[in-house]
Amino acid sequence: KGKKPFLLASEKGHVDMINNLITLKLFTSEKDQDGNTALHLAAKNGHNKVVEILLEQWEEINDLNQNGETPFYLSVEGGHEKCAELLLEAGSDINVLTQNNSSALQIAVQNGHLSLVTFLIGRNIDLVPKPEQRNSPLHLAVINNHLPVVKSLLDADHDINSLNQRQETPLHLAADLGNVELVEVLLKAGCDLKTVDKHGKTALAVASRSGHALIVDMIIKAERYYATKQEHPAGSDDGSDFSVSFKQDHSAQTKQIRSSLWNLAYNQLRPQEWKKLALFWKFTDEQIKAIEEQWTGKKSYQEHGNRMLLIWLHGILLAHQNPLKHIYEDLVEAGLQPLAGEL
Repeated sequence: KGKKPFLLASEKGHVDMINNLITLKLFTSEKDQDGNTALHLAAKNGHNKVVEILLEQWEEINDLNQNGETPFYLSVEGGHEKCAELLLEAGSDINVLTQNNSSALQIAVQNGHLSLVTFLIGRNIDLVPKPEQRNSPLHLAVINNHLPVVKSLLDADHDINSLNQRQETPLHLAADLGNVELVEVLLKAGCDLKTVDKHGKTALAVASRSGHALIVDMIIKAERYYATKQEHPAGSDDGSDFSVSFKQDHSAQTKQIRSSLWNLAYNQLRPQEWKKLALFWKFTDEQIKAIEEQWTGKKSYQEHGNRMLLIWLHGILLAHQNPLKHIYEDLVEAGLQPLAGEL
């Protein structure tokens, strides 16, 4: 049997019909076969005028359908900001969880609905996941590759190092996905790089295992950059990290030095020498292992060496030092004098 006229009119957004039925005392808070009331159906379909009329008559605003969803939750899921606002003002619970343990914020994040996410954050929705939720809102934004939502959550002080049920940080997930833009945002925001997941792996190890060489190099650059910053805390230059980038450098200014380093790696360094140099420059064992994990074979040391040299260059340029002078002196000091001569 079909829906009652009142439920159908609410679902379709027929304002006149709703008013007529109310006048005829045919208002009903009965539910359809999925447990939805007229308010659920109007909210789900974004009929704000109908929602307004129903709210004047309504008792049980946090009523649940069979999936444990309130009218407010359905309005957010449908991307209907105005309905969500009306329902909140009428006293809907903003933090209620569905049967699948999803919150309104989580569904807005998953759908990449930026203005709704911003709206909910403005209404002080809970950013901390409940124990029964597998992922935080930030994890979901990363999994679904919604960069603007990631930025919005970070601006709202969402915990950047929040752990999901597999003990992964958002950086672990972004690294595993090989997503350069997401990794860049998280690294620049100063996420923790040492956290290990339930398999004991850091985000660097995860990127390395997944074969994402670009991400591996970005994380090592960040590790070295923040380690240097800890050693030499330079006064109060708080906002300075925003000019820093950990992505691959394609700039014209560095083209010449990058080409010299390529030549050094491909034509001059012998198989183990790049590692000797890396250790001299205080690359950690984990960093060296992560670089080595991509590309194997007789000539792979050339590419490994080149990547290591470019990571080193990133740090030297950020410290505003002269790379050519540095590399010449360091090759001599590391016991690779003949190479220094060829430079």
